[in-house]
Amino acid sequence: MPLSYLLRRVLHALIVLVMVGVITFFVVRLAPGGPSLLADPKLSSVERAAIETRLGLNDPLPVQFGKWAAQTARGDLGSSFLYGAPTVQIILTRLPNTLILAGTALILTLLVAIPLGLASGLRPGSAFDQMVSTLSLVFVAMPVFWLGLLLIILFAVVWRVLPGGGMYTAGLEGNPIDLARHLLLPSLVLAAASIAEILRYTRSSTRSVSTQDYVRTARAKGVSPGALRYRHILRNAAIPILTALGLQLPRLIGGAAVTETIFGWPGMGRLSVEAALGRDYPLIMGITLFVALAVVGFNLLIDLLYPWLDPRVRAET
Repeated sequence: MPLSYLLRRVLHALIVLVMVGVITFFVVRLAPGGPSLLADPKLSSVERAAIETRLGLNDPLPVQFGKWAAQTARGDLGSSFLYGAPTVQIILTRLPNTLILAGTALILTLLVAIPLGLASGLRPGSAFDQMVSTLSLVFVAMPVFWLGLLLIILFAVVWRVLPGGGMYTAGLEGNPIDLARHLLLPSLVLAAASIAEILRYTRSSTRSVSTQDYVRTARAKGVSPGALRYRHILRNAAIPILTALGLQLPRLIGGAAVTETIFGWPGMGRLSVEAALGRDYPLIMGITLFVALAVVGFNLLIDLLYPWLDPRVRAET
């Protein structure tokens, strides 16, 4: 892979991160109101003015942005207004929980969507294909919060076989089996729409590739069904699927805000809701940058996989 291709992709990633930071900063600061700690009715006007001065909220917006940019360049995202602790420390405490949830949802997506999409695309028009297509449409249209509440009612209230919220049962912190039981429902809810979309992309791409001349030639030469399916069809259908996966990461992390709130999962999604409700500027900015970094990094990885999967992309780089 040429070094120039890698440098271009890294440069594009950095530009996106800078744009996300600038836009988020001004959108958050220009929104009406202020941090929730200033809404305390017990504060006098003098105390409120002193807090605004200490937090730098009285400075003009360009000055505030300059200070924030300089701090961020040093790796300092400031201190949370709500928690009174460094923003990076708070995020790093919650980040592993979100990675566990989003990672499990991503694994479920790959394990379910790709085999079903491949099987459906190889049998277009069959009863199986029609059933899979219908179910995928249902789950794409289904609201995350509604599916989450439905599963909680069924599995936690009616059948009482799985916990309805939290990450651990009290007294069982660190128990992997207890973690898996708490993880099952939120990961299924978070993965549902992604499974449906990746399945549809896989089905469409498989149908397109399976009609190509080189597939017919391989079939005529007696290539085994397994080799035909995975070496000739799936590998050549993988680029649209990878692109769709790159678009799913923001959904897995952004959708985690709803899922984590419904299931009481102590991750970054729930933290972002708390930060937004409390108008905690440093925490909102820190979470946004971390999420943007994750999305940009994942898409950069996918861009680097393109030349490995498709020689035509390798030739263009």
